[in-house]
Amino acid sequence: TLFFFSNLYLCSLLQIQNPNLLSPPPSYFIIIGAMIVARYVVLSTLLVWTNHSVQAFVQQPPSSASAATTSATVRFATQTNEASNGDAASAKANGDITVPTVGTVSASDPYSFVVPILGDLHIDPRKMEDYSTGREHIRTIIDDVKSQLGSDGADDESRIALVSLGDLGESKNCDHNDDNPFELFAGTTQCHTMAADFLGSFGVPYEVIGGNHDLEGIDEFDTDAKNLRTFLKVHKKETPQFCRQVAEKTLLVGLGSTIFREAKYTSHEVIIDDDQIRWFEELVKSKPADEGWRIFVFSHAPPNGSGIRIIQENHVVNGCCWLNHSDEKNCRKFIELVREHRSIKGWFSGHFHLGQDYQDSITFPTIDPSEGPYPNRGSCVFAQTSVMRAGTSRDGRQQSRLLRGTQNGFEICTVDHKDDGKVRVDATITYRDNTNEVGIYAHEDEAYDHDNYFKVYQPQFDDHGYVCADEEELCLLTPTPITDETVAWWKLSCGRVLGVVNGMMLEFDKTTLAPLGLVVSGDMLLGKQVAIVDSGLEECMINFEEDGMDGADCADGSETTDDHREQAILVYDDDGVTVVQPNPDGSYWRKIVRNKIARMKEKRREKAAIEFAQGFLPVKSEDEAKEKIVSTWGPYKSTSGVAKSTGLDAKEKKELKVYTN
Repeated sequence: TLFFFSNLYLCSLLQIQNPNLLSPPPSYFIIIGAMIVARYVVLSTLLVWTNHSVQAFVQQPPSSASAATTSATVRFATQTNEASNGDAASAKANGDITVPTVGTVSASDPYSFVVPILGDLHIDPRKMEDYSTGREHIRTIIDDVKSQLGSDGADDESRIALVSLGDLGESKNCDHNDDNPFELFAGTTQCHTMAADFLGSFGVPYEVIGGNHDLEGIDEFDTDAKNLRTFLKVHKKETPQFCRQVAEKTLLVGLGSTIFREAKYTSHEVIIDDDQIRWFEELVKSKPADEGWRIFVFSHAPPNGSGIRIIQENHVVNGCCWLNHSDEKNCRKFIELVREHRSIKGWFSGHFHLGQDYQDSITFPTIDPSEGPYPNRGSCVFAQTSVMRAGTSRDGRQQSRLLRGTQNGFEICTVDHKDDGKVRVDATITYRDNTNEVGIYAHEDEAYDHDNYFKVYQPQFDDHGYVCADEEELCLLTPTPITDETVAWWKLSCGRVLGVVNGMMLEFDKTTLAPLGLVVSGDMLLGKQVAIVDSGLEECMINFEEDGMDGADCADGSETTDDHREQAILVYDDDGVTVVQPNPDGSYWRKIVRNKIARMKEKRREKAAIEFAQGFLPVKSEDEAKEKIVSTWGPYKSTSGVAKSTGLDAKEKKELKVYTN
């Protein structure tokens, strides 16, 4: 359009300048032609430059966020037009952004490889039909890949490997042990033997890492170490971690959970031990991106900072979303390594039992850390993996992942076990050089209308929910009482980040803004308001004499400054004010779920109390006895320095019931 009207304007201009010229000489036509050609060249160059700029556009945060700028290090584009099976030509015709292609797996490309990835299996020996069907879907893919690579034998099979993300057995009794009708199947020798047989039946080598249920053989093994030794022996592993070279300068690396009975908090936390963390750090340091290395990591749970979809009502409130969730330093360690080492190109995880139809089941790298605070994921693409069996899915999806790599990049695909094993390309990532990629989603989010139960709001710096700047002395979070729809978050002077969403108060990681855990539950928050106030202005005027403190200084040895002053979080209504106290380590989220062994012992003690009550108290039934039983909990119930009371009032009993159910 611009080209046409500019030509029309040029002709009109020449006529205006020479109104009496009815028959222009040939020179005029030569001039007009030259100018038309010149403008055509300029406009064509401009259009080509614009097209390349769009293709290189970095994936931006949602429109409510203010932060990210275009990255010179990692560039990603978002494609909203569906490209069936990665059909780049179709996407190019329907949209403004060309889908990058990585080529096909071939024997002539030393970088070609294929990895089917299985999520949480939770094998139940009574329900094997879905596993048999899923295996046939995956084996069909494997056979096709072998034909693409030729039939030269073992060398070609080195380009194909199966990876299992752990949680191999069902965490319940599966009628598998006649001698113990209460034994859980997960973590037993029988479980791992059956899983090893299944994983070994795909016709290619397999790798497996431990999930949070794989050391759950609590009736068979009395320690994590013994359970782990059996896990390793049955699966013919030397260590909980693995490293397999699957193609030229391409590594598959796995990290496994090794703690269950000895977990400090919930046994559902996926804990990578210190030895594995040191091993992983040394490995990625020795395989730098500038030497052409490409590393794909596998763990049962994702790392903090990955940004993939999680479940608030389960994994967030229980503190088991991320690797090493309850250990603040190690929880953040993995994303720090990802940011530092751009040889880490992909990271696959399971754990949530959610499908792969959500776009945020895959997250792309964002921006270079020098360009702003918006979450930076290095050069790594994170991908959530679903489940194979229907009875283990939280959203009805039954899917596995497929990773296909070539010299030019890699594709992340879905294998849909509810659709005859149909393969769908979800994202295509093309290498520009060793530290730069272009990647897009290959289809729209297919689950826009799904229940928000499976979606957790995650703050972004200066987005619409940000209130109460950390320099304010007094901030009222909302002008009206909190409801289920309230979305607000704030940053304390000490750097901690808290927020209200879905009727709960949560704590978020102060660098990645990933949700960490529950601070105040909905029953204690809804209908009330929140205030953040300075609390350290007169701290040393508090009288401790009644507690026998003899005038001890209340200061902690550090000076209170405007950069790190004390603040109090208050939940209030007309009936009173509740002070939200932090944990001893400074965090606020409530680490209230003990591991399964501790909870099992607590339930046994309560059962003994119920039996005692039935024999010694005037109760007529077991249910009536249960109503008479409460437990005392530690470690602290008061700011007093003297132990005065260990009783529970009615309100405390109600709160106790909320926390323990």
